[in-house]
Amino acid sequence: MPKDDAGRFFKQLPKHPFNHHTGPVDIKENDMPQPINSQLRSVISWFDTHVQAEKESAQSDREKWVWPIPFVLLNLSVLLVFVVGWSWVAIGVAAFFYALRMFAITGFYHRYFSHRTYKTSRWFQFVLAFLGNSAAQRGPLWWAAHHRHHHRFSDQPEDIHSPKQRGFWNSHLLWWSRRKNVATRLDLVPDLAKYPELMFLDRFDSLAPISVAITTAVLGGVLHRYFPGLGTNALQMFIWGFVVSTVVLFHGVATINSLSHVYGSRRFQTTDTSRNNFLLALITLGEGWHNNHHHYCNSTRQGFFWWEIDITFYGLKMLSWLGLVRDLKPVPARLLTREAPGAVITGKLRPHEVVPNHESPARAEPVLQGLPRLSAGGALSRSGALPHSAALPHFAALRSPDLPQA
Repeated sequence: MPKDDAGRFFKQLPKHPFNHHTGPVDIKENDMPQPINSQLRSVISWFDTHVQAEKESAQSDREKWVWPIPFVLLNLSVLLVFVVGWSWVAIGVAAFFYALRMFAITGFYHRYFSHRTYKTSRWFQFVLAFLGNSAAQRGPLWWAAHHRHHHRFSDQPEDIHSPKQRGFWNSHLLWWSRRKNVATRLDLVPDLAKYPELMFLDRFDSLAPISVAITTAVLGGVLHRYFPGLGTNALQMFIWGFVVSTVVLFHGVATINSLSHVYGSRRFQTTDTSRNNFLLALITLGEGWHNNHHHYCNSTRQGFFWWEIDITFYGLKMLSWLGLVRDLKPVPARLLTREAPGAVITGKLRPHEVVPNHESPARAEPVLQGLPRLSAGGALSRSGALPHSAALPHFAALRSPDLPQA
């Protein structure tokens, strides 16, 4: 697709109301495509999360919780399983949508959009974003921006979902509903914000989940009509296939924020409290190897060793065999041979390669003097032990070419 033609449809939409988190900007009447009447404009604005973020930014109390009514109703709707009953096919569909969308969150939202640990084409990038978006965990830019912020300030006062700083419930659930966290931090994802199709999904982040909800209801209706022996119907399939799977999925992903910094083992002495947890790795298809990930976040694989089950990595590997993704970044050999920190890699930092502890690369340099480091070509320029308290190996400035305009 030629670069000038890409995203032409999405560029027709009104510009987002936030400019790289510098604050709200006014949305003028003529920004909307014409002709659109005021009622339709109001409906579009209600679904536009960037418009809603602008409204919230105008409030003075940014620590206040803003409870999204759809999310509350979704969690309460799980109780309807006692009304609609169950069937094996409904449970099977629920398991399928849980696994598919968990893989989309862990493999796409996390390992691609947040950390760019592999490459893909532009059209498949949109597919990745849509599938991740279908999990009902906000848009791809919002998710990636907050995750990059988390890595930069992990378990420090600035960390918005640290159980160490604000307790279990904030890290598990409440953090994302605080008014200050509603907006998408576009300044943290400039590499993603340049794609209008991703901006569209980020703004209208309820469209993909709604499509899944409709799909499950239609599927249940079709099965009820043509295969009544399966014992399901549209409402039952909607409750199990969408509601139950979405709620369980949300809390499964949330355990990485709330539990993987509390329970488990620590192979690497990172500057935060991240831990490896086998059970959480099973629930989240590989995200439970959290201490590994916080030590070195630029690898596609989070289970560093063969016995550390990482289903997400296996799935991405299969996609690479199909030619849909490529250049999966490996775990450095030095991390596989001894339980010691790696080396600091010099070079220009990209947005997804953040530096923790408030340190810019320039400010961190004096701390790193005398320590072994990697040159741009990847070779150690000096040998010796590398105290992890002074090094930043899990935020190494690995060079990653920009996404090709396929």
